[in-house]
Amino acid sequence: MTDLLLLPGDGIGPEVTAQVRRVAERLTPDLSIEERAFGGASYDAHGAPLTDETLAAAKAARAVLMGAVGGPQWAGVARDKRPEAGLLALRAGMEVFANLRPALCFGPLADASSLKRELVEGLDLMFVRELTGGIYFGQPRFIEDLPGGGKRAVDTQVYTTAEIERVARVAFELARKRRGKVHSAEKSNVMDSGLLWREVVTDLHRREYADVTLEHILADNAAMQIVKNPKQFDVIVTDNLFGDILSDEAAQLTGSLGMLPSAALGAEGKPGLYEPIHGSAPDIAGQGLANPLAAILSFEMALRWSLARPAEADRLFAAVDKALAAGARTRDLGGSLTTAQMGDAVLAEL
Repeated sequence: MTDLLLLPGDGIGPEVTAQVRRVAERLTPDLSIEERAFGGASYDAHGAPLTDETLAAAKAARAVLMGAVGGPQWAGVARDKRPEAGLLALRAGMEVFANLRPALCFGPLADASSLKRELVEGLDLMFVRELTGGIYFGQPRFIEDLPGGGKRAVDTQVYTTAEIERVARVAFELARKRRGKVHSAEKSNVMDSGLLWREVVTDLHRREYADVTLEHILADNAAMQIVKNPKQFDVIVTDNLFGDILSDEAAQLTGSLGMLPSAALGAEGKPGLYEPIHGSAPDIAGQGLANPLAAILSFEMALRWSLARPAEADRLFAAVDKALAAGARTRDLGGSLTTAQMGDAVLAEL
């Protein structure tokens, strides 16, 4: 069994995952590492963004870490062959339904945030985003021509009781180990799926998690509150679409999108999928400008959640913190270090 499967992907993906590999080989030289093409790179090589062989390798590994996928060169490819389709298929195939997206503000980066230091210093917020349901997967979805001219597009938001309950359970369990508070974000005032979401979360809380504080919040209000008073939140559980948007908003609280890792988890004993939440950034790809810390911190999450190496995870987190405290900065953080030099800084602290 491979311990860590790397899927570098497209754009800056190969650059940031290369730094993950350097860190892994230094910190955990006993881990077995395999690498495969994914996304647009896989489409170019194999005619599909995710081959059956790569999916099988992902399901057989202990942890999977990917870079990013997509780019303008694949814009004209059929929708089901685009790099993003490969990502959705990977998540569905691995059955990773709970996406953990921490928004942590490292002390040295408090002034790099777009908000005032007093609002973000010490921030420790965890998003739990449902990952394999909702509007990104719902059917029917299509674009059709209208008889009188023009077109009509349809995307379907679909959730079942079981899908909502399993991701809410992850959020409540996390909150028990943190500060004991969950905000459940939806749009129950205008969406039936949001109404079901609120009912299911409320019922699960009553039955099993009365010791955890639960507050319901409309997703648009959550967006406002995240920039008004982000430290009021501990764990936010929400659906696929709102989780995608709100966690990207929270990225700016931490100083840069290049600082946010994520973990996608499924049933116990199944491999987790880890990835920085930034995109492939084709405008800077190949220039050595990308911040690798989100990818490196994604490996830190893999060590903690899938590889049963908490001591090494702690060492890596501390090394990133010390590198930042020593002034290591890539361009997105106001500095001038290249991708590899930021990797060097973390390795030096290790």
